[in-house]
Amino acid sequence: MDTLVQGRQNARPRNDGIPLALDLLRGAAVNLSAVERRVASLPGRRTVKKEWQAAWLVKALQLIDLTTLAGDDTPGRVHRLCAKARRPLRADLLDALGLAAAPPHVAAVCVYPAMVTPAVHALAGSGIPVASVAAGFPAGQTKLAPRLEEIRLAVADGAAEIDIVISRTHVLTQDWRALHDEVRAMRAACGEAHLKAILATGDLRTLRNVHMASMVAMMAGADFIKTSTGKEDVNATLPVSLVMLRAIRDYAALTGIKVGFKPAGGLRTTKDALNWLILVKEELGRDWLEPDLLRLGASGLLGDIERQLEHFVTGRYAAASHHALA
Repeated sequence: MDTLVQGRQNARPRNDGIPLALDLLRGAAVNLSAVERRVASLPGRRTVKKEWQAAWLVKALQLIDLTTLAGDDTPGRVHRLCAKARRPLRADLLDALGLAAAPPHVAAVCVYPAMVTPAVHALAGSGIPVASVAAGFPAGQTKLAPRLEEIRLAVADGAAEIDIVISRTHVLTQDWRALHDEVRAMRAACGEAHLKAILATGDLRTLRNVHMASMVAMMAGADFIKTSTGKEDVNATLPVSLVMLRAIRDYAALTGIKVGFKPAGGLRTTKDALNWLILVKEELGRDWLEPDLLRLGASGLLGDIERQLEHFVTGRYAAASHHALA
């Protein structure tokens, strides 16, 4: 495996944000046809095969936020998920890939606030952070005060990352000041925890709204911007991701601050993972292919990565039941 598979922990400085600067945003336009042409060109222009594909897939594994957000979650389920997070690949695959000396693990484990404490205990000493959804996830239709308190409680229990969801109402009514103030308050409630702002792009209706919401969230101090909760009818898509990546690039040019990106929902296969990684590398560069700037909200992807890596090692595809469930 080359250096592409070597990860690092998230030690990136926080995004302190800037005052809302609507004069920089009002002239923004998004050309839908150009966006669609750009993402449609990816599969034909960029492919990786054999050992290079295996290296990219190990990299994708290291970027996953392994997640359980179910109504019937229990501490036992969370402990099983954390065990999978610590050791996502079998020992024989690690040996064959030359990774046994430094086994890769996923980027984080993401749970509901009530499951933060079991996750923190299960991951103690692993270096894997616990992320918690909060702020009225997934609809974001709760009043602001309890949303902020939910964030504070999750951080107090040990969450190092908070995945908040914005009020789509502010975007749909073009109330950018309200959106900025809301995310700013959530950023303050996070304390030292990193803030991922979920835009729920499937609810935002236009790509221009996606761009505006991305910029305002970053101006308010979001350390990551994230496509979706995974609960919308439409979740992460390549066109939406391209618009968000261009917003991240614009914000970096404006402030010198690098903000992270997380596509979530809709990523199922290794082909999906490779498309997103290639898009991020082409739009933002190699620095964004590390867990401190890129996460994949795609727990179901892990099983397909395991199958593809086993095929690389053995030349055979295993049945899904051959791999441990997350």
